[in-house]
Amino acid sequence: MGKGFFHVPTAINEPVKGYAPGSSEREAVSKQYKEYFNGSVDVPMYIGNEEVRTGNTRNMTPPHDHQHVVGQYHIGDKTHAEKAIANALEARTEWAQMPWEQRAAIFLRAAELIAGPYRAKINAATMIAQSKTVHQAEIDAACELIDFLRFNVEYMSEIYNEQPNSDDGIWNRVEYRPLEGFVYAITPFNFTAIAANLPASAAMMGNVVVWKPSDSQIFSAKVIVDVFKEAGVPDGVINVIYGDPVEITDVVLSSPDFAGIHFTGSTYVFKELWKKIGENIHTYKTYPRIVGETGGKDFIIAHPSANPKQVATGISRGAFEFQGQKCSAASRVYLPKSLAEETLNYVKEDIASFKMGSPEDMSNFITAVIHEGSFDKLAKYIDQAKADADADAEIIAGGNYDKSKGYFIEPTVILTTNPKYTTMETELFGPVVTIYVYEDADWADTLKLVDGTSEYALTGAVFSTDRYAVAEATKALENCAGNFYVNDKPTGAVVGQQPFGGARASGTNDKAGSAQNLLRWVSPRLIKETFVSPTDYRYPFLG
Repeated sequence: MGKGFFHVPTAINEPVKGYAPGSSEREAVSKQYKEYFNGSVDVPMYIGNEEVRTGNTRNMTPPHDHQHVVGQYHIGDKTHAEKAIANALEARTEWAQMPWEQRAAIFLRAAELIAGPYRAKINAATMIAQSKTVHQAEIDAACELIDFLRFNVEYMSEIYNEQPNSDDGIWNRVEYRPLEGFVYAITPFNFTAIAANLPASAAMMGNVVVWKPSDSQIFSAKVIVDVFKEAGVPDGVINVIYGDPVEITDVVLSSPDFAGIHFTGSTYVFKELWKKIGENIHTYKTYPRIVGETGGKDFIIAHPSANPKQVATGISRGAFEFQGQKCSAASRVYLPKSLAEETLNYVKEDIASFKMGSPEDMSNFITAVIHEGSFDKLAKYIDQAKADADADAEIIAGGNYDKSKGYFIEPTVILTTNPKYTTMETELFGPVVTIYVYEDADWADTLKLVDGTSEYALTGAVFSTDRYAVAEATKALENCAGNFYVNDKPTGAVVGQQPFGGARASGTNDKAGSAQNLLRWVSPRLIKETFVSPTDYRYPFLG
């Protein structure tokens, strides 16, 4: 299991393509988008070596054009979950024993396939399925996914190479075994890279996986499966099922062979999963690994020394890229009174310049939110802010919405005089940001306010040109953001540079994109070998 004499290729971050007008990559993704949009794909479940079609199907429709059907996927039930578990366990025998460098080669090949022949496919599918602009699709479905695969191979080799010291006549070595059983991966709609990485990172370490993608991401998940199959992931190693999440999860979590869960999604669901695992703990052969990244109520706080234009850009990008549907999106902002008017004027100018519509039109900065449920929730909070205009909140930009064709919510800025106003505390997961203005002299107290306002602790940012203020904020806010940014927006973590994850209600902080995460998917075994064994029990102290 050790690294031995193998040297894996050094991982470097995949360069982001620009998609400028007239560029080859723009032409390729536009062509692929049209082909997918005008086609009709039939997506089966993938269990063992079978493509399972039940005939019980649901349509796949783009959020920005929800009456247009681009394909269908097949729904399974508890029998398919049972079959997926059985196939995973059958595949485990060979997969767990496969030399690590052979597993590494499969996922390095997957990275090259995405970087080359599948790049336009996975980006176009993400644009359609999740209504991402071409830039957001590129940094997610292409670059971040490629980085996950390449860097995880490098981290895997470093883990295997980490060995204990040995004394004279003794050889100590550690084997990093996969978990005994199977891993359950539950993935979200918002990042294609996360959808691929959650099953792939566990599989890379020798585990077998039952993967349930989000219903809103199945179109791009299909491309992930195509890549993994072409790269050489053996049948049964990653089994993909769709269906009622409660029904499937009950089957999975009741299996004695359940060995771990790799989750990204809502805090409530994660807590319920943890509760269910606890209730079933006497069922399992091993203590399951529980790894999850959940929600965030991510903040920006500006010091009076901050540059207003920089703060405004941090808000405009941090709050509104991908319609605010990033776990790390800025959704509460604290501005000093001395900078507030200038900063907000810049934000209003930015919003006025945003174009909204289909991601096929690459001049659009804003597209649709993921589905009607999300749209209705956001509309409700926007309407509440309008109703509270005479009390403690007012909408100073945006505030309109329309779902006649797509689920479009205008980028919306709420200004509140109440630092505990509902949209300062509630995770909305959409293009809505709430601003609270504090007195310059209340900087230190406002830091305490930021720390104490939210149950979440995912990301946050401070803007300041005063280094003492930066140091003060860094210390005061140490527990309310697992990823903390100085003079930058709180989004856009890059694999290999900013390992991602948060604490409190934001998850287990196991840092995706790092060796720390991969260590959760192995069970080390120490082997001590003595070359010449003693033949007398007596120690020198006995005389």
